[in-house]
Amino acid sequence: MSPVLSQSAIPVTSVHKVKADGVEVFYRASGDPKAPVVLLLHGFPASSFMFRELIPRLADQFRVVAPDLPGFGFTEVPEERKYAYSFDALAHTLEAFTDALGLNRYAIYVFDYGAPTGLRLAMAHPERVTAIVSQNGNAYEEGLSDAWAPIRAYWAQPTAENREVIRKNILNLEGTRWQYTHGVADPESVAPESYTLDAALLERKGNTDIQLDLFLDYASNVKLYPRFQEYFRKSKPPLLAIWGKHDPFFIPAGAEAYRKDLPNAKVQFLDTGHFATETHVVEIAAAMREFLETAAAGRRADKVAPR
Repeated sequence: MSPVLSQSAIPVTSVHKVKADGVEVFYRASGDPKAPVVLLLHGFPASSFMFRELIPRLADQFRVVAPDLPGFGFTEVPEERKYAYSFDALAHTLEAFTDALGLNRYAIYVFDYGAPTGLRLAMAHPERVTAIVSQNGNAYEEGLSDAWAPIRAYWAQPTAENREVIRKNILNLEGTRWQYTHGVADPESVAPESYTLDAALLERKGNTDIQLDLFLDYASNVKLYPRFQEYFRKSKPPLLAIWGKHDPFFIPAGAEAYRKDLPNAKVQFLDTGHFATETHVVEIAAAMREFLETAAAGRRADKVAPR
């Protein structure tokens, strides 16, 4: 007789779609619906797939929700929606998504594009955000490396020639693979499914131009940095900056800069590159659990403190 297998203790991650802002938003979710919420926001050129190993490491304690932003992953934008791809638009759709799911209190994990998108949401609803985990999610000029030079040139002169430079050098399989493996001690440790899936989805009809439009609009995020920083000073969200220190785009100075506006911010560096969850998911999950527990304890202490 075969031995009876005990039920796995690993939380199951399910996939769903919900209509929000006229968009069919794909998302992954796990954990008790009554547990504190952690909202995971991916970056370029990824999707919620990048959190496949992180979600089950948090879901025993939290309700974890990870959407695919419009233009990424398996989220579908109907042609008749005539969606104008900008970071303001991504944030508006994300706000509609959280409303559709009834998420009115949450910690946010922001990475890459997820940072300017999530911080717009935080500025609009500071009362909803319990804590911020920034994994290579930049909000300061000093965090931008020299690798942004071609994109800055595109901002300054959005010509067909400068647009083509970005298209040829970034929006292809090799460019995507480089983003995943640069700065990683053992590049062969990065699962090829990650960058291969991203590259395949980037090549969908019309998607290249969507990405080029977002690259151009990224300049709006840099202009908003002072407002993001004002939000930090005013709302004082607990913040963990956990950073792949070999990131070619967002350098360690961007993590350290959070302490200018949030002196109590916790900063931790990892010996890896941009996509830190590919190589250091165990360390990230452990740091998040400790940080979020401390943040929750701080909120409880504030509630019982004498007035």
